[in-house]
Amino acid sequence: MLPGRGQNGHAARCSRILGTRIAWTAAGDGEFFCPGCGGDRNYQRLTGQRRFTLLGLPVLPRGETGPVVECAACRRHFGTDVLDHPTTTRFSAMLRDAVHTVALAVLAAGGAGSRTALETAVLAVRAAGFDDCTEEQLAALVEALEADTGRITGEPCGAGLAIELHEALDPLAPHLATVGRESILLQGARIALADGPYTPAERDVLATVGAALTICSDDVTRLMAAAARTPS
Repeated sequence: MLPGRGQNGHAARCSRILGTRIAWTAAGDGEFFCPGCGGDRNYQRLTGQRRFTLLGLPVLPRGETGPVVECAACRRHFGTDVLDHPTTTRFSAMLRDAVHTVALAVLAAGGAGSRTALETAVLAVRAAGFDDCTEEQLAALVEALEADTGRITGEPCGAGLAIELHEALDPLAPHLATVGRESILLQGARIALADGPYTPAERDVLATVGAALTICSDDVTRLMAAAARTPS
């Protein structure tokens, strides 16, 4: 049998005569975390119109396709769900704000008057990215938080403070591995333990932190106990 005369050759000839082509149209752009490149990149959001082609020329519409996200660097296409993942810059900011909010909440539960607790909180907040954080700043923010939420130092975690914690932690939790979520809780536990054993108010705040980070109550109890057994 001569080359090109078999079934495969026939299919190849047909594909050159008849086929489909997608014409992409830009529908938006921005910055995203590209799974292909492994970093922050610019993107275009594309919608497509599929058409039949005859001899390489588009002739009949065949319906819409997409939308997709095209990376400006690697040109790969991804589903629009990749835009749900924060960029590296945004993720760093979310993590920094989460640690800051947890530190304030734990201090508001009773540690704001303790120099040791404030020092521990400052170390955690600085490590998260607020390099210029001071004890005085945290103490002032705790006072402002208490005035805003209408709570008194040492009270159980009220609705206003719980809302603050959930607003900071809920968007972050899906993007953290288990060890990352547990690390944030443990930082809060170390601040609470800096001036002595947990108070009921501190336990309540840490339970709220655990719930916002989607850590089950048994694991919250385990992690708090482990932190209490670890020498400071």
